[in-house]
Parts: sequence; C-alpha cells; structure tokens
Amino acid sequence: LFIPGPVDVDPEVLGAQTQAMLPHRSAEFEEIFHRTEHKARQVFDTQNRVFITASSGTGLQEAAVRNFANARVLNCANGAFGNRWHDVAKSNGKQADKLEAPWEEPITPDLVAEALEDKEYEILTVVHNETSTGLQNPVDEIAEAVRAVSPETLICVDAVSSLSGTKIETDAWGLDFVLTSSQKALAIPPGLGLAATSDRALARAQNVENRGWYFDLVRMEKHRTTNSTPATPATSLINALDIQLDRILEEGIEARFVRHTAMAARVQEWALERGFGLFAPQGFRSKTVTTLVNSREINIADLNAFLMARDMRLSNGYGALKNKTFRIAHMGELTLDDVEILLEAIDEFLG
Repeated sequence: LFIPGPVDVDPEVLGAQTQAMLPHRSAEFEEIFHRTEHKARQVFDTQNRVFITASSGTGLQEAAVRNFANARVLNCANGAFGNRWHDVAKSNGKQADKLEAPWEEPITPDLVAEALEDKEYEILTVVHNETSTGLQNPVDEIAEAVRAVSPETLICVDAVSSLSGTKIETDAWGLDFVLTSSQKALAIPPGLGLAATSDRALARAQNVENRGWYFDLVRMEKHRTTNSTPATPATSLINALDIQLDRILEEGIEARFVRHTAMAARVQEWALERGFGLFAPQGFRSKTVTTLVNSREINIADLNAFLMARDMRLSNGYGALKNKTFRIAHMGELTLDDVEILLEAIDEFLG
C-alpha cells in the first residue's frame, strides 16, 4: 500500500491482536497499557503524558477544541485537514477564525505572528504534515512565533501522517498538544488516536466548561494515573501498539527518520525525472507522502488498476486535486526497495 493510510502492517503486529481477551480493568491489561504509554512518550519526544483513545485522529482534533478553548480558536489551514480542524471548531460552537494559505504554500511564522498581533486566541491549531498535499509546515518555527507574540496561546498540532516518520520534538518545540493516528507512519491498524499533552494544556482544560465526556482530558488523566481509560479501550489494538512501539524503538527513531527521508527523496527525484511536478515547494515537502502534479495527464484510475494487478496501490489527488495530482505514500513498514519496485511498475505503465 503506497497510500497515506491505512498502511501495510507487519504480521507480528497483526498477530498481536489475536491474543486472548483480558478484562480492561485487570492488573494484567493495565500493565500493558502503562508500559505502552511510556514507550509512546519516546516516539513523541516528550516527558509528559500520552493519551491513547479508541478513535481516529479527528476525534482528538475535537478533543483539542473542547478541552482547551472556551471560545477563541485560530485554525491554520493550507489543506484539507487544516480545514477539517476549522470545521470541527465551528461545529463545537467556538469562535473560530481561519488563517489560510494556498494549498501549495506553507503556513509561515510571519503569517501566524501577524494574526496573533491582531487578536487574542486561546489555542492555535496547525497540521504538521498535510496528507492532502504532501506539504510539511514548519511547526517548530510557527511555535516559536506563537511564544514570542502570544505566549498564553496553546499550540495544538495534527501530526497524523508524520509522527514517527519525521522529527517532531514535542517538548523542545514547546508544543502543547500533538495528536496522531495509528494507521499512518506508526503502521498499526486503524482505530487508535494518541496525543502528547503538556502540563499547562491540562491545567487549562480544568478551567474550560463543556468539555464533553468521551474526550474530557481531565477525566482521561485521572484514569491514566490510576487504571487506564474512562471507557473501554481498544485492547487488541493496544496489544498491537505495544509490539509495534518495541519494533520502532528497536529500529531507532533517528534511523526511522533516515529511512523515510530516503524514500521521499527517491520518489521526488523520480517524479521530476519523469516530467511530473511536485505540488509542495522545495523545503516543505513531506517525508511520508509525496503529491505529484499530473503534468503528463495520465489516467490515475488506469494506473491504479495496473498496479493493483501487481498487488500495489497508490492514491489519487484529494478533493479538488483529484486527477490533477496523485499521491505516493512512503511511510510505516515500507523500504527503499519497496519504493523501487513501485517506481519500476509505474515506468512500465508509462511505457
């Protein structure tokens, strides 16, 4: 699967889901849960807590706006998932403003600083790696700008398609809430959301009304420090996460970043050599998914049919970019050798 999620899952990780059921309030399961949460902190590069929920990443987008803002939210958007976070904020009744940039351009620190000078916001949301466009926003620089102009504003980051595929220094960059999903670079089946959460963010949540119940982080924290989760956790997926985090840490976080960077560089080099454009500008290209401009006007459906006959698949463009672009994901368990096999097959299709 060369699509931006769900991705291929290692057989050992898949097999972990077949372990016998345990009571989710048992000491045996709580041991698994707590050791998994501690390992997750290493992947998030944080000394703080990581919440593990039975949800998609979008559920944690909702958790951010419900827990950290009584009213005022600034949503940075230069792609489909930045727009989604804005929609989530509005649907939860927040006074949400959208800071937009064209989809082919990054959110810059200057844009953020200017927006924060004009108005006070309780939280700022930004997508680190826009899955829809293959563009990686400079979250470290954005966070620095937020701290300089509006230090009380919490910094919330969607790292759904980047965490464990490229460097994110949650604590060092001063990020308050970093969320991800299991089915992208972490290479686990869909169904888990994970979020590193700072102490000051959790303190803010205690003073926010109408946090809801399911995604109430204050409630989650009470259970995290005593048993596991307020509601029944996805125990089989947590077994898979437990095994996969061992595999990730055995590979080495930095080595994992190097592997993803090499795959991205190869796909992008190949694309330019074959006359395809790259949607994201130089310096802001994703390490986990490349969006190619369909400069040669190939039929993406025909290409995918050709690839699927060879047990491979890639993704068409997202939304309005369908057929105008297509996406090659290179994340999770994939290797440079896998990428070469895909590119050789596409060359065969191109003739």
